[in-house]
Amino acid sequence: MTITLHDFDGEHSLTLAAGALAADAAVVAAGHEPNGYFWDGLVQFAWPDLAERLDFDSEGGTFCALGNLSDLTQLKAALEPVISSPSTVREIVARAETAGFEFDD
Repeated sequence: MTITLHDFDGEHSLTLAAGALAADAAVVAAGHEPNGYFWDGLVQFAWPDLAERLDFDSEGGTFCALGNLSDLTQLKAALEPVISSPSTVREIVARAETAGFEFDD
């Protein structure tokens, strides 16, 4: 599945269909649900400065971030290699757990 940037009358969002990604097995193996809320948490942990500038409107089956086009383009570039790499997801989740970060999935 791909990450999609949307432009609705000058409002920008980025969406990602959760649950059909190459990294999902690693998410489940780490004890989490591979849903939109998990990806919210991953973004907030992995890229906190970027996440601060975004709003999130995810649901169970979809990750959704809202913000300016520049920030969303940066997020897309950061997320694309992660959603296809179980080992990268495992590494980020391990760092998050070590830091005491709580995923809300």
